[in-house]
Amino acid sequence: MNESNSDPLFAEERKDTIVKLVNERKKVLVPDLIDYFKMSPATIRNDLRDLEAAGLIKRTHGGAIPSDSVRVGFELDSTKKNVKQLNEKEAIARKAAELVEDGDIIILDTGTTTLEMAKRLKDKKNVTVIVNDIEIAACLEQFDGISVVVIGGTLRKKFHCTIGPFAVKLLSELNVDKVFIATNGFSVEKGCTTPDINQAEIKKVMVQITTQVIVLCDSSKIGKNSFVQFVQPKEIDTFITDDQASPDVVSALLELGIDVHTVEA
Repeated sequence: MNESNSDPLFAEERKDTIVKLVNERKKVLVPDLIDYFKMSPATIRNDLRDLEAAGLIKRTHGGAIPSDSVRVGFELDSTKKNVKQLNEKEAIARKAAELVEDGDIIILDTGTTTLEMAKRLKDKKNVTVIVNDIEIAACLEQFDGISVVVIGGTLRKKFHCTIGPFAVKLLSELNVDKVFIATNGFSVEKGCTTPDINQAEIKKVMVQITTQVIVLCDSSKIGKNSFVQFVQPKEIDTFITDDQASPDVVSALLELGIDVHTVEA
């Protein structure tokens, strides 16, 4: 590794970075990690042991390689996400928009599917939409019946959304009818997951302040787990996906009492 990290990291941040490095480089060695983090060999080996136990990496002699079972590390930025599963996202977005009633106070999570949903709210009346995504805010600004509340914070570069303690504090003081939340991965066992710790913290607060949790998840993300859980399956009220979703997963969600909508792409 040529890069070095001179800033001290908390243990969880360090582990998050290790997973990202492993998935980027396909293989990392303990001496490289020691040099990168300026930590002791024992600390690095303990980190690798913990990450392997969590199923996030696979240890090898002298280092680590990616775990095939977990989607972690690089998260496609928003411009690249736009071209993936577009038909499915548009179909999910249309269904989600139908669930917004005039007079609602809602949160739209950051994401390409929620952006597609935002485009379909132009005829709604007296709806307040709370967002931490500046692209979604710009989309909603043009609609007469929509009031937009933008949550401030630290802008996450290439993802045009706010994160951090300031955003968490502002969100935690609100009460909302519905949250439409996006996810990088979903499984019946782990619920919704995302690669970024800071993004997960914002999503957790969105869920906590909301009466109804509505998850928007295309079938390509089902059965895949990422680094950080932010919604447990028991917290989900409604799950919207496309008709390519596994029937077994749909049945499992229905058994949990979740209202499931499968849409035709």
